[in-house]
Amino acid sequence: MKLATSFTVAFFGVQSKLIEVQVQFATGLPIFAIVGLADKAVGESRERIRACFHGLGLDIPALRITVNLTPADLQKEGSHYDLPIALAILGVMKIIPADELKNYIALGEITLDGRILSVPGVLPAALLSAEHNKGIICPKDCGPEAAWGGDVRVLAPDSILSIIKHFKNEIALPQPKPKLDQKPTNQLDMADVKSQRFAKRGLEIAAAGGHNVLMIGPPGAGKSMLAARLPSILPKLSAEEALAVTVVHSLAGMIPKDGLVKIRPFRDPHHSASLPALVGGGQKGKPGEISLAHNGVLFLDELPEFSRGCLESLRQPLETGTITIARVQHHYTYPARFQCIAAMNPCRCGYFGDEDRQCSKVPKCAEEYQQKISGPMMDRFDLVIPVQALKPDELQAKDTVEETSQQILTRVENARQMQHQRYNSQIMINAHADGQMLDKAVRCEPKVDEILRKAINHFNLSARGYHRLLRVSRTIADLANSENITSNHVLEAINYRKV
Repeated sequence: MKLATSFTVAFFGVQSKLIEVQVQFATGLPIFAIVGLADKAVGESRERIRACFHGLGLDIPALRITVNLTPADLQKEGSHYDLPIALAILGVMKIIPADELKNYIALGEITLDGRILSVPGVLPAALLSAEHNKGIICPKDCGPEAAWGGDVRVLAPDSILSIIKHFKNEIALPQPKPKLDQKPTNQLDMADVKSQRFAKRGLEIAAAGGHNVLMIGPPGAGKSMLAARLPSILPKLSAEEALAVTVVHSLAGMIPKDGLVKIRPFRDPHHSASLPALVGGGQKGKPGEISLAHNGVLFLDELPEFSRGCLESLRQPLETGTITIARVQHHYTYPARFQCIAAMNPCRCGYFGDEDRQCSKVPKCAEEYQQKISGPMMDRFDLVIPVQALKPDELQAKDTVEETSQQILTRVENARQMQHQRYNSQIMINAHADGQMLDKAVRCEPKVDEILRKAINHFNLSARGYHRLLRVSRTIADLANSENITSNHVLEAINYRKV
């Protein structure tokens, strides 16, 4: 009886678990069995490996071959098990040193001609390797991604033959270098949007404090145009944020070839998106749009056209910053700390309030359309911005100079710097302040309390709505470089509370 062991990973949300791959050659009827709760993709590994070895001129002995994936009670999914199984078989056949395999975590898909293809999840696997003081063996295209896993030895072969030659000291695989996803050269600019100063100011406040925004206005007023330019006034990702974003994109198989993601995500799913596509799920519990928008922006255009179930499913992630997908065998938890930017028309025809263009069903048309958004969901928006259609002279104006995104970004970064100092890096932005942290951050002048009291009564604010009003007021004060919240700051926040 001969035995060899290699290691790989199983993914459960952003959590990775170490999987031991045991391969045993024993006498008996020739069979190639894979056990340990493997799905169909893992079970098909034996045919890919057999054909690959045949192409390399290697004959798998006609023995009883058992591949055990332990722990056996965890579901094993994905084609990345090909490489660790193949390496363990090569270890049993003494083609590569079996003892050296125990020092690595391996993952990769094998083709019939011996090439090793890219697989999702290399970055979290590299982080797990560093945690267990092991190296990682991954496809060549995934090498720069794995290099971001820290001080870990990375072997990135392009084929099975390359890894065999490396272990036989015939060639030396170089250590891949981490790369950055380059900033796009065609980034949109706020200067492209004519007029709309009130809406631009609202988005500046949202960017400075990380607040959720709902824009309401007729078709063609510029709501989508404004939302698409929000990332241009958001600060760059910190190193920790970039790593968290890249892990989620890696698990989704959407990692850029250049390596670590450095641009804040901007996700804009169509209103026909299903519930699993939006929040995550499916057969393998993949991350959804809200997790792919982690540390970035989720833009929901035509908000009332989304299904009621999809919108209501966003309520909990907007509060907690995480989403847990429950399955019979396991729970998958993904981060979902996103900034929700939504846009909608005031009614189904889109022209409520315009006497020349509105339909004959007003005001019932507007009431029915806006009631598609539940009160609790509406309560999650910190700012509600009316976006008016531009007048002809505003559209045709050619000598108007608009503020650029860089000018707005400078003010946003200064406001965020104040927040970092205030919260001692416990949280990053005002939108995440809660409890005692919010109480300490909100320093109001005496007459402000009376204004807040009147706002609560007039707008019928819930406790959540009241605290969101305080957070927005705090952000406006930060943009004004003010330690205290004045009446002007609160009054401006109230202007963005209701249309």
